[in-house]
Amino acid sequence: MSQTLSPLPALSPALADSPFLRACRREPNDVTPVWLMRQAGRYMQEYRDIRAKVSFLELCKSPELATEVTVYAQERLGVDAAILFADILLILEPIGFNLEFAKGEGPVIHNPVRESQDVDRVRAFDDKSTLGYVFDAVSSIRRALKPNIPLIGFAGAPFTLACYAIEGGGSRHYEKAKAFMYRDPGAWDVLMSRLVDATIVYLNAQAEAGAQCLQLFDSWVGTLGPDDYRQFVQPHMKRLIAGLHKGVPCIHFGTDTSTLLELQRDAGGDVIGLDWRVDFAQSWDRLGHDVAVQGNLDPVVLFAPEAEIRARARKVLDQAAGRPGHIFNLGHGILPQTPVDHVLALVDEVHSYRPAAR
Repeated sequence: MSQTLSPLPALSPALADSPFLRACRREPNDVTPVWLMRQAGRYMQEYRDIRAKVSFLELCKSPELATEVTVYAQERLGVDAAILFADILLILEPIGFNLEFAKGEGPVIHNPVRESQDVDRVRAFDDKSTLGYVFDAVSSIRRALKPNIPLIGFAGAPFTLACYAIEGGGSRHYEKAKAFMYRDPGAWDVLMSRLVDATIVYLNAQAEAGAQCLQLFDSWVGTLGPDDYRQFVQPHMKRLIAGLHKGVPCIHFGTDTSTLLELQRDAGGDVIGLDWRVDFAQSWDRLGHDVAVQGNLDPVVLFAPEAEIRARARKVLDQAAGRPGHIFNLGHGILPQTPVDHVLALVDEVHSYRPAAR
């Protein structure tokens, strides 16, 4: 599927020279940039106050509220980038899935793909207005952010989306999705191809609306071994990343991917996300220093005493050794009960760190 790309908004000098985008380009920085997955979330009282009035899906579908929570989190924490408030599953609605965020259950897909013929009802993402609220939120957030703060747009990677689409919700072992993949590789490839087509359109539209960086969340891909990743995922990821706007950095993020890092790198992405299960320095050496990396503090460290949080952050930064191309982040999202003061201490430590002080 080919796509005619619209021109991107001009990148201002303040944005181009931001520490976050410099790190994406592997350019030297005076300070290590930091942002945190789920930096707008339930650990903040202000977010909980809004969620007490609206459902999660209503919040996602309100550009005004999405702007409020996104910008507030960036300013409250003082992090170097904002990330769009949305959900990776929103793209599934316009392509034919009946999605609900059930209270206490998380996402539920009421018409999952279970048989090969079910793939036929997965539609093309032809009408971008069906997700117009996402693109309106991107534009609104871009206007509300300070001129030197980049905005990250994002989407779910096709493997993770396919797992949700087949399982019908969350899963521990992904047995339905993986059984489908093994049983009918042809139908699997068609499903993945349709998800790739939709995601290319979706992410490029976010960039055109005002996002300076795009992250692909492959939260469940760590369930695969290298051979399965190489056969069932890598070709689709290569095509997806190759279809994105050139000049807009792409962060390729997964969890529990210690055996997949080189394959992820070869699939594409300007920045490879590392979770806390891997040694930071060794993983960057494996990837090669011609790619930027993001990570990789364990989110649970934020429940430790402040001195321990700062020490653990310095350990990651020491392993980065001041090389250009490191974006500090957690290995996954901030957990709901995390003390806000601990998050603030982490951001302060990262910004205070100087490689010359090693």
